[in-house]
Amino acid sequence: MTALQYRKSIPRYLVLRTLGRRWPSLYTSRVAPIGLRELPEPRLPAPDWVRVRPIMSGICGSDLATLCAKGSAYLSPLTSAPFVVGHEIVGTVTELGPQASGVSVGDRVVVQPALGCVVRGIEPLCDACRTEHPALCRNVTRGCISAGIQTGYCRDTGGGWSTSLVAHTSQLYRVADALDDAVAVLAEPFACSLHAVLRAVPDVAPVPPRAAREGLRADTTESGQRGPAGVRQTALVVGCGSIGLLTIAALRASGWSDRIVAVAKYAHQREHAERLGADRVLDAAGSVDQRYRALAEALNAELYRPELGRPTVIGGADFTFDCVASPASIDDCLRFTTAGGTMCLVGMPGIPAGIDWTTIWFKELTVRASYAYGVETVDSQRRPTFSLALDLLQKYADRLRVLVGEPFLLCEFRSALRQALSVGASRSVKTVFRCHPAP
Repeated sequence: MTALQYRKSIPRYLVLRTLGRRWPSLYTSRVAPIGLRELPEPRLPAPDWVRVRPIMSGICGSDLATLCAKGSAYLSPLTSAPFVVGHEIVGTVTELGPQASGVSVGDRVVVQPALGCVVRGIEPLCDACRTEHPALCRNVTRGCISAGIQTGYCRDTGGGWSTSLVAHTSQLYRVADALDDAVAVLAEPFACSLHAVLRAVPDVAPVPPRAAREGLRADTTESGQRGPAGVRQTALVVGCGSIGLLTIAALRASGWSDRIVAVAKYAHQREHAERLGADRVLDAAGSVDQRYRALAEALNAELYRPELGRPTVIGGADFTFDCVASPASIDDCLRFTTAGGTMCLVGMPGIPAGIDWTTIWFKELTVRASYAYGVETVDSQRRPTFSLALDLLQKYADRLRVLVGEPFLLCEFRSALRQALSVGASRSVKTVFRCHPAP
């Protein structure tokens, strides 16, 4: 099979870590730890596994952090190299193990990439897997496959940036015929954003059919979130890359009819944010003073000057979603969350420094982190995040399809990575590979 394989190399890691910021071209040079290779197809690890032929696979921020040596080393013991990259996958089932059930050869599916106890053939299930949250599994180094938190980080499963991978039947969700590949490939990142919204915001549920037909914005005259005494609430989304934009979409799709303020770095991101339902979009550029004044005005907050450091903020958003996870964005989100509010860390934080945690204590904030997906409770029913995400993707396909750019072939991976790393110049949101023609 043809695949883009990551091979761990400490010398290359150190070169990229120390010199990459100064010379970004190194990230897509021959120094990079990824290459196009012809490899044997991965074997089926157990009888209830299947083979999938990827059709399209996305490039995630976590993939870029790995390839560019920008992420934390915290997860490195929980992966097994060399591995084929790619966990945002829509593909076709091509082979069934003798005990595989629930899917058939020829089915078009998306892959829920978490490699939990069920996938690994481990019994009894750990506490996380028993409650249907396999992304939080404690057994990610055990079982019938090598270490790996997800497909795309395990040497035995293969990954989406290839022409063949293997998956457990529990990981697969059939895709409706009406949903095209360019929308289906968003299932994994959209599920991440949807999980974050449903974790952070109480009492939201997917919008009713009538509101769904009218677009991502729910009917604000009949429903919506209310604070004390019926005061309308505000959600702040910082960062409008693919996860930030999908978080705005997930808020509207989940029934949030109140105000959304977003912060975007580039003009095309601001356009997408408004189209997906943001009421106001602020520019991330400018000095700290400029950005803080704009945020304070938009959120009806007050700024006070301490002797040192950034302004003290009183007031702010009721729910804040950090979709950048840089030290500056985390600090900003904490400061601009109102007293008693909730800040949700959606982006991959790495090792942030220079954050003033006083705000959490002084404002009695609830700080949540959202990683991947699991099972959600909607209208008193429990549903896998992926199943719910696919339903909502079908409703909002027309608005979300434009987030996906023209796909690259696997052999064009250097150009694809350059585009994904330069979203301002390329005006891209989600860069994807066309791994194999659709049947």
